[in-house]
Amino acid sequence: MTDSPREQLGSPERFGHSWDIFSEILPVHEEQFLRWTAGMDKQDWAGKQFLDVGCGIGRNSYWPLTYGASGCLGIDIDERTLAAARANLADYETAVVDNRSAYEINEVDRFDIAFSIGVIHHLDDQPAAVRQMVRAVKPGGTVLVWLYGHENNEWLVRFFDPLRRALFSKLPLGLVYALSLPATALLWLLLRLGLGRTEYMRLIRTFSFRHLRAIVYDHMIPRIAKYYRKDEALALLEDAGLENVRVHWVNEMSWTVIGEKPG
Repeated sequence: MTDSPREQLGSPERFGHSWDIFSEILPVHEEQFLRWTAGMDKQDWAGKQFLDVGCGIGRNSYWPLTYGASGCLGIDIDERTLAAARANLADYETAVVDNRSAYEINEVDRFDIAFSIGVIHHLDDQPAAVRQMVRAVKPGGTVLVWLYGHENNEWLVRFFDPLRRALFSKLPLGLVYALSLPATALLWLLLRLGLGRTEYMRLIRTFSFRHLRAIVYDHMIPRIAKYYRKDEALALLEDAGLENVRVHWVNEMSWTVIGEKPG
């Protein structure tokens, strides 16, 4: 599949490089998933068909399947990413992984739940992707997105994000990956010295060095990264026509937004 102009503004091939390196599902990923899907419980997935937009290596599809979901469609557009997702979900016959764009999901009224975790804020046309998710769920179905938050990330927005845009997003991936090693070592040290008082910092303090490096690298490589304020996160789903939209403050640094498609 050839990337559309909108996808070329995003970073599928850059994240494909990352997922090719960090392709394993870790037990701690379940804790992250449960936080990113705040407002939903494990039992909410039982018997449900769901859509995972920007599925990556399939780790966020994996956990609902273990909770009893009846099947899923995971979509992404980098072949390395898709290969990792297919391998990770191979034990689930009802899990389908397909090369599809977030802008062209091509499903209507099919799924009980559509979610996108850590993807929408890297897209050029974020509202268009959410509208596609809304179209894909059944009337009364649920749409959930997890987004970077602006609140408590002001230092990232002010200092790191300009460096990402001007430098890291343009450098060859091999070089950025090499640079992620000293950056991760610095973060590792600062965490050991007590950096940060947010719930997110307390969480990642427990992560392995490799897991931390995956997070650091993922923050360095994208061409686009939008940090949403609470009202912007709410408006993203409300403007897509969803009802009963709720916003959950995740790890004191990000937003999970959930709404229902009108019946």
